Amino acid sequence: MNRPQRIILTGFSGTGKTVVARLVAARLGWQAVDTDDVIVQRAGKPIPDIFAQGGEQAFRRLERDVLVEVCRQAEVVVGVGGGANISSENRRIMADGAFIVCLEARPETILQRLRRQLEREPDARPMLAGADALGRIRELKAQRAPFYALADYTVHTDGLSPEQVASEVVRAWEELSSAALAAEGRLAALTADPAAGAVAAPDRPFGDATCVVRAASASYPVFVAWGALPDLGRRLAQAGLSDRAFLIADANVHARWGPAAEQALRSAGFGVAVYPVPAGEASKSLETAAAIYDWLVSQRAERGEAIVALGGGMVCDLAGFVAATFTRGLPLVHVPTSLLAMVDASVGGKVAVDHPQAKNLIGAFYQPRLVLADVSLLQTLPPRELTSGWAEVIKHALIMDEELLCLLEDNAEAAQRLDPNVAERVIARSVALKAAVVSEDEREETGRRTILNYGHTIGHGLETAADYAGLLHGEAVAVGMSGAARIAVRLGILSPAVAERQDALLARFGLPLRAPGVDARKALSAMALDKKAQGGAVRWVLLEDIGRPVIRRDVPPPLIEEVVSELTAAHP
Repeated sequence: MNRPQRIILTGFSGTGKTVVARLVAARLGWQAVDTDDVIVQRAGKPIPDIFAQGGEQAFRRLERDVLVEVCRQAEVVVGVGGGANISSENRRIMADGAFIVCLEARPETILQRLRRQLEREPDARPMLAGADALGRIRELKAQRAPFYALADYTVHTDGLSPEQVASEVVRAWEELSSAALAAEGRLAALTADPAAGAVAAPDRPFGDATCVVRAASASYPVFVAWGALPDLGRRLAQAGLSDRAFLIADANVHARWGPAAEQALRSAGFGVAVYPVPAGEASKSLETAAAIYDWLVSQRAERGEAIVALGGGMVCDLAGFVAATFTRGLPLVHVPTSLLAMVDASVGGKVAVDHPQAKNLIGAFYQPRLVLADVSLLQTLPPRELTSGWAEVIKHALIMDEELLCLLEDNAEAAQRLDPNVAERVIARSVALKAAVVSEDEREETGRRTILNYGHTIGHGLETAADYAGLLHGEAVAVGMSGAARIAVRLGILSPAVAERQDALLARFGLPLRAPGVDARKALSAMALDKKAQGGAVRWVLLEDIGRPVIRRDVPPPLIEEVVSELTAAHP
């Protein structure tokens, strides 16, 4: 297939689409088009007036018509508005025969770039109207992230000049676009919104990856597919790994899937050594990590030899912590075998062990080389473990993506029985959402990644109070989300109808809404030690609506105590 003769630049306002489009077009000898400029010319009025007189819907209609026209042209570089790709119709228009590049930037960078214009023309950006421009940027970016993630390539523009960004766009177009477009089914994947399946990123040699995490410290592919385990060795080799693989596995998981994983590694030329750890959260400790260190020393493990984590979230965290700290870092590969690990623990680089007084208190940020999730492995998961994992999928939908929420509501039974098409589709989308957040905020520095803690403040407190034995993580998070919704409703920021919708879906997936019998005082004490606290105040992730999380540090302690007491009471 020939290179596409059209490049489309997407991304938030302030990422430089207009300037970069002109620079790229000049280098290629093409035409540059800014859809907002065309809209203004056609309407005969500035964009703020279009919004003021006809509302956002009038603007979006004009935007669609302009996209239809410009996307019929060849040898053109098109800069589109920041919200253009929210519409599935617009995505279909843009995806047909174009190379799509997302220009990304941190919210603080965007505000700095837009500040002069906003000070000079307060109404120039209608979507950023209001006193808290930075908060609005974060909110809108969070809503649009799943759609920006559908681009063929992403350029992080922080710290780059427009000329440098243009060079990277041209390089990507020249080197990667043909391979990306040749992938079977690309058009179908891009045009169906993210619920139709996550989209492969074209970074060679991972053009068939479900998504690529592009964090500040590292980029790596995530593969989500039914029947992916036999590809494990080949994927490691593609990632540049060789020699030995140290397989750290949950003992129960290893009994079922260990031989297949070992065979996949050996068939690709890897030597394999195995360290099974007892199942359960109690293994996620400094004592277990020390025992694994001793084993690695006895194996004469060397830098460059990979640790492969085979198991659920506990193994992801524990093996990741060991990989991050042994010889100052060994390559890490995650092979999650639980739903919770697939959509949460394996993606994002958080590795940790527990302290007796708080969960995940001792840890680091350490990104893996790759993640391989075989959805078919979930068929042997105990029913309660599978149910627990749906809490994180539902969480991603609640905080970022109402379309995923609708998908879960429409296909709840098929998802729970692991219908291959539905399960792979939903899990891939959930993983892509998590990957997009991690790519933007690797270490919870901008506030973006903090939204992933929805339900976790109360949830972790309940887990600690139950000594990590009475509740599974997803169950605790489900109760935590129910509690967070109660808090938000009583603060007056969330409608009761949305809270009821959330709880109805949690219950439909078999997740608890309360944790009767857990010691409320112990839970509250653990919450006070939460690692998300700043300046002594716990950062609460609450909802204002579906897809509209907000971070609050002013939740009154009496309200927290009241809600936790309700959640743990013997009777509703």
